Amino acid sequence: MGQTTTPLRGKIAWITGGLTGIGLATAKALAESGAHIAVGSLMSNSGLGDGNYATTVDNILIEKVQKEISSFGVSCYAASFDVADEDSVRAFHAEATQRFGQIDILINAAGIGAKSTIAEINDATWDNALAVNLTGAMRTIRCCFPSMMEQGWGRIVNIASTAANFGNPGFGAYCASKSGLLGLSRCVALEGAPHGITCNVINPGYVRTDLSTAGMQRATPELDASDSIDEMFELAAATYPQKRLIDATDIAGLIVYLCTDNAKGLTMEDITVAGGSLW
Repeated sequence: MGQTTTPLRGKIAWITGGLTGIGLATAKALAESGAHIAVGSLMSNSGLGDGNYATTVDNILIEKVQKEISSFGVSCYAASFDVADEDSVRAFHAEATQRFGQIDILINAAGIGAKSTIAEINDATWDNALAVNLTGAMRTIRCCFPSMMEQGWGRIVNIASTAANFGNPGFGAYCASKSGLLGLSRCVALEGAPHGITCNVINPGYVRTDLSTAGMQRATPELDASDSIDEMFELAAATYPQKRLIDATDIAGLIVYLCTDNAKGLTMEDITVAGGSLW
């Protein structure tokens, strides 16, 4: 018998930051694999600190993504929410579970950048980086963990960064938040292991998304033209052994595999996807 092309048929997947970038690519890949999808992203960055930057969405994009994902023949719930707000997380989780039932798969792809030297960083920039990139993941895991334990099956994948293992001057808050996500994920993996739950981390290298573009502009503020940004990404790609940047679909494909029963022996792993590059 041939392998099924929908190995996750009937599973319910929640993807934070799922309306753009890596999160959106993952939502589509999981939908193509048969999972019903709940996706949400930040609607406004008005509460972020001066050193923070994030990708935000509007109602037009939310509706567009819902239609795209539904075209795979699965159900989709798409809405805005903020992982840095406990009430917002719980409200989204409550609506998703009311529509679909318990969450089987949790992908934490929501994230924000933070650009500031340690000597100059303010509390808001630091706190916001940890609130989204680390505490936000804890909040969604805390929502989903009890039902996963009860049913004896669950898949959690957290998107960190190569910055989780390597420092970068001027990005201390971002690196710290992503390193913290590794520690959290290891504990989640160990606590979940007796209950059929796996938890892994993926550390992407350079993936061209709206967020990484904003980061490139922060790192090199003299760049203000799109062709200059294109050139900087081309230069970054040239430093990679594969001479290409990582594509969001590279990450999404790995996530789908980690969510299948073929990967049930993989947990507490810290997987770098950077085409042979360290950063």
